[in-house]
Amino acid sequence: MTSDLQAPAPETKAIGSFDLPDAFDEFMNSFEAFKDANNERLAQIEKRMTADVVTTDKVERISRVLDEQKRALDTMALSKARPVLGRETRSGVLDTEHKQAFDAYVRNGDDRLLRSLDTKAMSYGSGQDGGYLVPDETEAEIGKRLAALSPIRSIASVRQVSAAVLKKPFAITGPAVGWVGETAARPQTASSTLAELQFPTMELYAMPAATASLLEDSVVDLDQWISGEVEAAFAEQEGAAFVSGDGTNKPHGFLDYTMVAEASWSWGNLGYVATGVAGALPASNPSDVLIDTVYALKAGYRQNASWVMNRKTQAAIRKLKDADGNYLWQPPAAAGQRAMLMGFALVEAEDMPDAATDGTPIAFGDFSRGYLVVDRTGVRVLRDPYSAKPYVLFYTTKRVGGGVQDFDAIKLLKYGVS
Repeated sequence: MTSDLQAPAPETKAIGSFDLPDAFDEFMNSFEAFKDANNERLAQIEKRMTADVVTTDKVERISRVLDEQKRALDTMALSKARPVLGRETRSGVLDTEHKQAFDAYVRNGDDRLLRSLDTKAMSYGSGQDGGYLVPDETEAEIGKRLAALSPIRSIASVRQVSAAVLKKPFAITGPAVGWVGETAARPQTASSTLAELQFPTMELYAMPAATASLLEDSVVDLDQWISGEVEAAFAEQEGAAFVSGDGTNKPHGFLDYTMVAEASWSWGNLGYVATGVAGALPASNPSDVLIDTVYALKAGYRQNASWVMNRKTQAAIRKLKDADGNYLWQPPAAAGQRAMLMGFALVEAEDMPDAATDGTPIAFGDFSRGYLVVDRTGVRVLRDPYSAKPYVLFYTTKRVGGGVQDFDAIKLLKYGVS
């Protein structure tokens, strides 16, 4: 065994100790080390039909480092992009009536100002039983952060509604058309066949807790604190529901719809391309099934298409090359951007299933046209100082729905024989 095989994976500093450009440089250095190690592994397989255990372990360790560094980069980029909540006037004072009233309610439970606003506009809340709406800028900031943190929301269409259900009509057959001469009669065309998609909104909640000292500290921006506390909880629950939710008290995930082979596709189903191997990609020319998946999608959808898969699947795909020896997976061009697979953006969604027999661990499509996220206007907060003394709980809710709106815009890769 040669000495270079015994060498450990290259050392990587804690990425949090860098600023963003340095962290991105370290990520790119790790990717170069990954390519060198994986090339060595492939050469061993070609020469001896098997790779050395130490080399394989080295590739896996560097791959894990890449995943960790990419997540850290995304976190750093998101932190830099976060604006300060609230709107400043010329005097630098955050001055909306609603914000001041909401601040008084959150800090000490005084809801008199909110009640007076409710009397004026009937739009700020429903009393202590239902909680009160957060200020508009706080709601907008929660939405922005969810778009950055929730993988499917970041690529799907998002629509705000004021009702409990969004009803969206669509034409199944399209309008009837025909050719006629310049002076020929124009017979009446048949009416298009319409159907309706419904997207009900379901309640999503988080319950951050605060100490009395935090609430009494006037320097603490409580709007910012609430947004920061609920964003991760909301994003985690949303992410799972948008992928595999069954539509009962949660959004309808795209993997919960009926799946059919692409050759048998019809509206209302999601089409899939099979790998031809149970639980895996083909051993020979595995990239071919990825190409088949890309071209299962119509040209109009491919322009804005993305791959969606979890970290484990991405680690396996990262090792693949094309016929010219180029890696199919490419790192992001800059910090805060997405990695690319065969020229299309790759979205990492941990709620996608792992590779398994007849599983669908990879999705590909134009999710902005294929999947719709419905947000009902308003994020409510109910202050609860009684249930967990000495802590104060803030029962924070928003209503969210979701489902497939264009069944032709999303395709799946099935790890199965057919």
